[in-house]
Amino acid sequence: MNRLSERLRESIEEEIATGQLVPGSRLDEVELATRFGVSRTPIREALNLLLGEGLIESLPRRGAVVAQISPQRLVEMFEVMAELEAMCARLAARRMSDSELDALQGAHEACRGAALANDSDAYFYANEKFHYAIYAGSHNAFLAEQAILLQRKLRPYRRLQLRVRHRTSRSFEEHQGIIDALREGDAEKVARNIRNHVVVQGERFADLVASLSQMRPPGSRNERDALPAPL
Repeated sequence: MNRLSERLRESIEEEIATGQLVPGSRLDEVELATRFGVSRTPIREALNLLLGEGLIESLPRRGAVVAQISPQRLVEMFEVMAELEAMCARLAARRMSDSELDALQGAHEACRGAALANDSDAYFYANEKFHYAIYAGSHNAFLAEQAILLQRKLRPYRRLQLRVRHRTSRSFEEHQGIIDALREGDAEKVARNIRNHVVVQGERFADLVASLSQMRPPGSRNERDALPAPL
Protein backbone atom coordinates (compact mmCIF):
# COMPACT_ATOMS: atom_id res chain seq x y z
CA MET A 1 0.00 0.00 0.00
CA ASN A 2 1.56 3.30 -1.05
CA ARG A 3 1.48 6.65 0.70
CA LEU A 4 -0.99 8.10 -1.80
CA SER A 5 -3.54 5.42 -0.95
CA GLU A 6 -3.01 6.09 2.76
CA ARG A 7 -3.51 9.84 2.28
CA LEU A 8 -6.68 9.18 0.30
CA ARG A 9 -7.91 6.86 3.06
CA GLU A 10 -7.35 9.64 5.58
CA SER A 11 -9.18 12.17 3.41
CA ILE A 12 -12.21 9.93 2.88
CA GLU A 13 -12.22 8.96 6.57
CA GLU A 14 -12.24 12.65 7.47
CA GLU A 15 -15.22 13.26 5.18
CA ILE A 16 -17.06 10.43 6.94
CA ALA A 17 -16.16 11.80 10.38
CA THR A 18 -17.27 15.32 9.49
CA GLY A 19 -20.55 14.22 7.95
CA GLN A 20 -19.70 15.17 4.37
CA LEU A 21 -20.21 11.49 3.61
CA VAL A 22 -23.10 10.22 5.72
CA PRO A 23 -23.89 6.56 6.56
CA GLY A 24 -25.41 4.89 3.53
CA SER A 25 -23.66 7.16 1.02
CA ARG A 26 -22.38 5.34 -2.05
CA LEU A 27 -18.66 5.67 -2.74
CA ASP A 28 -18.20 5.72 -6.49
CA GLU A 29 -14.60 5.07 -7.55
CA VAL A 30 -14.86 7.19 -10.70
CA GLU A 31 -16.36 10.17 -8.85
CA LEU A 32 -13.78 9.95 -6.08
CA ALA A 33 -10.90 9.60 -8.56
CA THR A 34 -12.11 12.68 -10.44
CA ARG A 35 -12.62 14.70 -7.28
CA PHE A 36 -9.18 13.88 -5.86
CA GLY A 37 -7.43 14.06 -9.24
CA VAL A 38 -6.00 10.52 -9.13
CA SER A 39 -6.48 7.23 -10.94
CA ARG A 40 -8.95 4.60 -9.73
CA THR A 41 -6.21 2.28 -8.45
CA PRO A 42 -5.20 4.26 -5.32
CA ILE A 43 -8.91 5.01 -4.69
CA ARG A 44 -9.65 1.29 -4.77
CA GLU A 45 -6.75 0.64 -2.39
CA ALA A 46 -7.97 3.37 -0.03
CA LEU A 47 -11.49 1.93 -0.03
CA ASN A 48 -10.09 -1.51 0.76
CA LEU A 49 -8.35 -0.02 3.80
CA LEU A 50 -11.59 1.61 4.96
CA LEU A 51 -13.42 -1.66 4.36
CA GLY A 52 -10.93 -3.42 6.62
CA GLU A 53 -11.49 -0.80 9.33
CA GLY A 54 -15.25 -1.27 9.13
CA LEU A 55 -15.94 2.35 8.15
CA ILE A 56 -17.41 1.29 4.82
CA GLU A 57 -19.14 -1.86 3.62
CA SER A 58 -19.64 -3.56 0.28
CA LEU A 59 -23.28 -4.18 -0.65
CA PRO A 60 -24.72 -6.21 -3.54
CA ARG A 61 -25.68 -4.04 -6.52
CA ARG A 62 -24.55 -0.89 -4.68
CA GLY A 63 -20.84 -1.44 -4.20
CA ALA A 64 -18.97 0.46 -1.49
CA VAL A 65 -21.10 2.56 0.88
CA VAL A 66 -20.41 4.29 4.18
CA ALA A 67 -21.31 1.81 6.92
CA GLN A 68 -24.64 2.22 8.69
CA ILE A 69 -24.63 1.13 12.33
CA SER A 70 -27.76 0.48 14.38
CA PRO A 71 -28.18 2.17 17.78
CA GLN A 72 -27.83 -1.17 19.56
CA ARG A 73 -24.57 -1.91 17.78
CA LEU A 74 -23.30 1.60 18.55
CA VAL A 75 -23.99 1.16 22.26
CA GLU A 76 -22.08 -2.14 22.19
CA MET A 77 -19.14 -0.47 20.44
CA PHE A 78 -19.10 2.40 22.93
CA GLU A 79 -19.15 -0.11 25.79
CA VAL A 80 -16.02 -1.78 24.40
CA MET A 81 -14.43 1.62 23.70
CA ALA A 82 -15.05 2.62 27.32
CA GLU A 83 -13.31 -0.52 28.59
CA LEU A 84 -10.35 -0.10 26.23
CA GLU A 85 -9.91 3.51 27.34
CA ALA A 86 -10.26 2.48 30.99
CA MET A 87 -7.43 -0.02 30.49
CA CYS A 88 -5.29 2.66 28.82
CA ALA A 89 -6.00 5.15 31.61
CA ARG A 90 -5.31 2.61 34.36
CA LEU A 91 -1.87 1.91 32.89
CA ALA A 92 -1.26 5.60 32.17
CA ALA A 93 -1.83 6.42 35.84
CA ARG A 94 1.27 4.35 36.60
CA ARG A 95 3.35 4.97 33.51
CA MET A 96 2.80 8.50 32.14
CA SER A 97 5.81 10.78 32.40
CA ASP A 98 5.61 14.41 33.48
CA SER A 99 6.15 15.54 29.89
CA GLU A 100 3.32 13.29 28.70
CA LEU A 101 1.04 14.72 31.38
CA ASP A 102 2.00 18.21 30.23
CA ALA A 103 1.06 17.26 26.64
CA LEU A 104 -2.26 15.94 27.90
CA GLN A 105 -2.82 19.20 29.76
CA GLY A 106 -2.11 21.09 26.55
CA ALA A 107 -4.82 19.14 24.73
CA HIS A 108 -7.13 19.81 27.66
CA GLU A 109 -6.53 23.56 27.39
CA ALA A 110 -7.31 23.41 23.67
CA CYS A 111 -10.58 21.70 24.61
CA ARG A 112 -11.27 24.52 27.07
CA GLY A 113 -10.91 27.17 24.37
CA ALA A 114 -13.17 25.25 21.97
CA ALA A 115 -15.79 24.65 24.66
CA LEU A 116 -15.84 28.34 25.64
CA ALA A 117 -16.26 29.25 21.97
CA ASN A 118 -18.99 26.63 21.66
CA ASP A 119 -17.09 25.25 18.65
CA SER A 120 -17.90 21.54 18.58
CA ASP A 121 -15.72 20.90 15.52
CA ALA A 122 -12.60 22.43 17.11
CA TYR A 123 -13.43 20.55 20.29
CA PHE A 124 -13.63 17.31 18.32
CA TYR A 125 -10.02 17.57 17.14
CA ALA A 126 -8.68 18.71 20.52
CA ASN A 127 -10.64 15.91 22.16
CA GLU A 128 -9.01 13.36 19.85
CA LYS A 129 -5.56 14.60 20.88
CA PHE A 130 -6.60 14.31 24.53
CA HIS A 131 -7.64 10.68 24.16
CA TYR A 132 -4.70 9.75 21.94
CA ALA A 133 -2.36 11.12 24.62
CA ILE A 134 -3.89 8.71 27.13
CA TYR A 135 -3.54 5.78 24.72
CA ALA A 136 0.14 6.64 24.24
CA GLY A 137 0.57 7.15 27.98
CA SER A 138 -0.41 3.54 28.63
CA HIS A 139 2.96 2.51 27.11
CA ASN A 140 1.24 -0.60 25.77
CA ALA A 141 1.51 -0.42 21.99
CA PHE A 142 -0.90 -3.27 21.27
CA LEU A 143 -3.59 -1.83 23.55
CA ALA A 144 -3.14 1.63 22.00
CA GLU A 145 -3.47 0.15 18.49
CA GLN A 146 -6.75 -1.57 19.40
CA ALA A 147 -8.12 1.60 20.99
CA ILE A 148 -7.24 3.63 17.89
CA LEU A 149 -8.86 1.08 15.54
CA LEU A 150 -12.17 1.23 17.39
CA GLN A 151 -11.91 4.99 17.86
CA ARG A 152 -11.68 5.37 14.07
CA LYS A 153 -14.91 3.43 13.59
CA LEU A 154 -16.66 5.62 16.15
CA ARG A 155 -15.31 8.98 14.95
CA PRO A 156 -18.49 10.12 13.15
CA TYR A 157 -20.61 9.29 16.18
CA ARG A 158 -18.26 10.81 18.75
CA ARG A 159 -18.31 13.97 16.69
CA LEU A 160 -22.10 13.88 16.45
CA GLN A 161 -22.43 13.59 20.23
CA LEU A 162 -20.43 16.79 20.69
CA ARG A 163 -23.09 18.72 18.77
CA VAL A 164 -25.68 17.98 21.46
CA ARG A 165 -26.36 21.13 23.49
CA HIS A 166 -23.92 21.64 26.40
CA ARG A 167 -22.05 18.40 25.62
CA THR A 168 -18.69 20.11 25.01
CA SER A 169 -18.77 21.86 28.38
CA ARG A 170 -19.74 18.65 30.16
CA SER A 171 -17.05 16.73 28.29
CA PHE A 172 -14.47 19.30 29.36
CA GLU A 173 -15.50 18.91 33.01
CA GLU A 174 -15.18 15.13 32.67
CA HIS A 175 -11.69 15.59 31.18
CA GLN A 176 -10.69 17.57 34.27
CA GLY A 177 -11.66 14.67 36.50
CA ILE A 178 -9.59 12.32 34.33
CA ILE A 179 -6.51 14.56 34.50
CA ASP A 180 -6.86 15.02 38.27
CA ALA A 181 -6.97 11.26 38.80
CA LEU A 182 -3.96 10.74 36.52
CA ARG A 183 -1.91 13.31 38.42
CA GLU A 184 -2.89 11.60 41.67
CA GLY A 185 -1.77 8.28 40.21
CA ASP A 186 -5.13 6.77 41.16
CA ALA A 187 -5.51 3.99 38.58
CA GLU A 188 -8.98 2.84 39.61
CA LYS A 189 -10.39 6.35 39.86
CA VAL A 190 -9.12 7.37 36.43
CA ALA A 191 -10.41 4.14 34.90
CA ARG A 192 -13.84 4.79 36.41
CA ASN A 193 -13.84 8.43 35.29
CA ILE A 194 -12.90 7.72 31.69
CA ARG A 195 -15.30 4.78 31.46
CA ASN A 196 -18.18 7.03 32.52
CA HIS A 197 -16.93 9.68 30.09
CA VAL A 198 -17.01 7.37 27.06
CA VAL A 199 -19.91 4.98 27.60
CA VAL A 200 -23.27 5.92 26.07
CA GLN A 201 -26.25 5.38 28.35
CA GLY A 202 -29.35 7.10 29.69
CA GLU A 203 -29.88 10.59 28.27
CA ARG A 204 -26.77 10.36 26.11
CA PHE A 205 -28.19 7.28 24.38
CA ALA A 206 -31.47 9.09 23.72
CA ASP A 207 -29.57 12.10 22.37
CA LEU A 208 -27.47 9.91 20.09
CA VAL A 209 -30.50 8.08 18.67
CA ALA A 210 -32.28 11.39 18.08
CA SER A 211 -29.20 12.80 16.33
CA LEU A 212 -28.69 9.82 14.02
CA SER A 213 -31.43 11.13 11.72
CA GLN A 214 -28.98 13.90 10.74
CA MET A 215 -26.65 11.27 9.31
CA ARG A 216 -29.10 9.38 7.06
CA PRO A 217 -29.17 9.97 3.33
CA PRO A 218 -32.64 10.38 1.75
CA GLY A 219 -34.52 7.10 1.40
CA SER A 220 -32.44 5.15 3.92
CA ARG A 221 -33.98 3.03 6.64
CA ASN A 222 -34.62 4.70 9.96
CA GLU A 223 -32.82 3.70 13.14
CA ARG A 224 -35.76 1.75 14.52
CA ASP A 225 -35.86 -0.36 11.38
CA ALA A 226 -32.12 -1.01 11.78
CA LEU A 227 -32.60 -2.58 15.22
CA PRO A 228 -32.86 -6.37 15.33
CA ALA A 229 -36.35 -7.77 15.70
CA PRO A 230 -37.31 -8.93 19.21
CA LEU A 231 -36.95 -12.64 19.91
